Amino acid sequence: MEQAAARANERLETIRARITKAQKRFGPPPAAVTLVAVSKTFPAEAIAPYLAAGQLVFGENRVQEAKGKWPGLRASYDGIELHLIGPLQTNKAREAVALFDVIETVDRDKLAVALRDEMERAGRNLPCFVQVNIGGEQQKAGIAPDEAVAFVERCRQVHRLDIVGLMCIPPEAEPPGPYFAHMAELARAAGVEQLSMGMSGDFETAIAMGATHVRLGSVLFGARPKAG
Repeated sequence: MEQAAARANERLETIRARITKAQKRFGPPPAAVTLVAVSKTFPAEAIAPYLAAGQLVFGENRVQEAKGKWPGLRASYDGIELHLIGPLQTNKAREAVALFDVIETVDRDKLAVALRDEMERAGRNLPCFVQVNIGGEQQKAGIAPDEAVAFVERCRQVHRLDIVGLMCIPPEAEPPGPYFAHMAELARAAGVEQLSMGMSGDFETAIAMGATHVRLGSVLFGARPKAG
C-alpha cells in the first residue's frame, strides 16, 4: 500500500504541476481548477492509494458501479466528493442523489424533475452541471448548444435545481479548442461560473479556455481494465 500511495502521489504531483502551468499560459486563469479523478472501472483497491495521497474528488459513470465501491471508501476516508459524470436514467435518480455529491450530466427536463423530486425527498440540494452535446453527436448525451442557455434558466426557475456550470465531451477526432471556446461563451451567456471540460488528452487546452474542472482517468490510473 505504501508503494502504491507513493506512486499515486507522484502522478498527482505531475498532473497538478501541468494544471498550474496551463493556468498561467493564456490570460487570467480560473481562480482554481478542480482535478476530478475518473475512477470508473477501477476497483476500490486501485482508488485507495489516491485517497491516501490526498486526492478527494472523483468521478464515476455508473450508479451501480459506484454503489458497489464508494460506501466502503467513504467509511475509511473523510471529505470525499463524488461526481456523477455519466448519463443518468430517471429511474436511477434516487440512488444517484443518495450516493453522489455533484451531478454533472443534467440534459433533459424529465431528468431535472426526477432529480428535484428526489433531492426534496432526501433533504439534499446537490450542485448540478448541465451537459452540453457541444459537437452535436448523435451517440452522445447532452442538450443541444443552441438550447443550453434556455435549459439552464428552466432548470433554475422551473425545476429549482442548483445549476453551477456546464459540462461537455468534445468530438474525439477534432481539435478540442473551438469546442471549449464555444462552451466558455455558453457559460457566460447562461450566467454560470463553472466549466467541466477536458480529459487526459486535452485538459491543458481546456484550462486555457476556462475550465474549472478537468476529468482525468488514464493519466492517473493507467489503461482501463478490459471488459470481461
